[in-house]
Amino acid sequence: MRPTTPLMALCIAVLPSLSLACGGSFSGFVDGLKGEAIANGHNASNVQRFFANIRQDPKVLKADRAQGVFQRPFLDFSKRLISVDRVKRGQSNAQKYDAVFDRIEKTYGVDRGVLLAFWAFETDYGGFQGDFNTANALVTLAHDCRRPELFRPQVFAALELFEQGDFDPNTTTGAWAGEIGMVQMLPRDILENGVDGDGDGKVSLKTSAADALTSGGSMLKSLGWRAGEPWIQEVRLPQQFDWSQSGLKVVKPTSEWASLGVKPRNGSLQSRLPAALILPQGHKGPAFLAYPNFNVYFEWNQSFTYVMTAAYFATRLQGAPVYDAGNPDIGLTGAQTKELQRKLQARGYDVGKVDGILGAKTRAAVQSEQKRLGLPADAWPTPALLSKL
Repeated sequence: MRPTTPLMALCIAVLPSLSLACGGSFSGFVDGLKGEAIANGHNASNVQRFFANIRQDPKVLKADRAQGVFQRPFLDFSKRLISVDRVKRGQSNAQKYDAVFDRIEKTYGVDRGVLLAFWAFETDYGGFQGDFNTANALVTLAHDCRRPELFRPQVFAALELFEQGDFDPNTTTGAWAGEIGMVQMLPRDILENGVDGDGDGKVSLKTSAADALTSGGSMLKSLGWRAGEPWIQEVRLPQQFDWSQSGLKVVKPTSEWASLGVKPRNGSLQSRLPAALILPQGHKGPAFLAYPNFNVYFEWNQSFTYVMTAAYFATRLQGAPVYDAGNPDIGLTGAQTKELQRKLQARGYDVGKVDGILGAKTRAAVQSEQKRLGLPADAWPTPALLSKL
């Protein structure tokens, strides 16, 4: 039987009260993490070394609270992220790493445009990968009570990487939310899907594009990516249409959408697949059919605006034309969206957090109220809707 060290005794003593908690004393919280790690079989000396210099990072919490960029509507957000230069560099990287992408497409069935878009948005093709201390970021977010269920397991995954020699809690850096490398993967994702894409015997997501892209392809496949299938496709709609049929919850065979007058703007519809109709800025803006692979994007990032933009950019990098922006009705400001969310809550809708972001729950509630009020039920809130409410 392994002898109990003083550190082990301390950690086991605090484990029952702190191992599942968040908040409270930061040092006490860290003691709880140590106790849980040891109870789960990690070497006590390794645990001590890993947590020795852990510090709470207030800049991480500030970044977590300041995600106002996701309040921007799709057209504004996509124009901000997709520049001519970014498209050209994406095309250049597609050629530069052609052999890598060929292997990824053959092995995991993930199109190069999908990974190029993530690579571009996450780190500008590896140019800026974040300078937050990753261990501090993960423990800070696990201690914070907003999303501990997401970040607490990542702390222990980072500890596993440390024990394998692939993570230094003092020097490993990345994004404020603990993601590492060119396509920004969390420690658990690295453990489960990290792949040596360049054949040097190491998984180096910060310095090897081949490793990062191949690992990203492996992760997307593990999340349910379906090989050889599209994700979104821009379409044209007839002027007279039942807009309440739009939204991710209404899924029809693509052949049925075609019978309702939905036509592809480029190429042909994937008639054998189910799809949902998405109107990111209402019935006067661009329209897309979302195929099953589109749902996998939400496993990578839960922001509708980000997902929509990343999916669209991937089609651009695969040769699709620039979207037809249309002429959408004026939307709401962030402050107006918060007011809308409060009004919807007062009517019994679950919109999640009142944050000024037009997420899936808010869109669904908007669509229900539009139907009730006799407005085009396209899930795009306008000042007119806010006034009626």
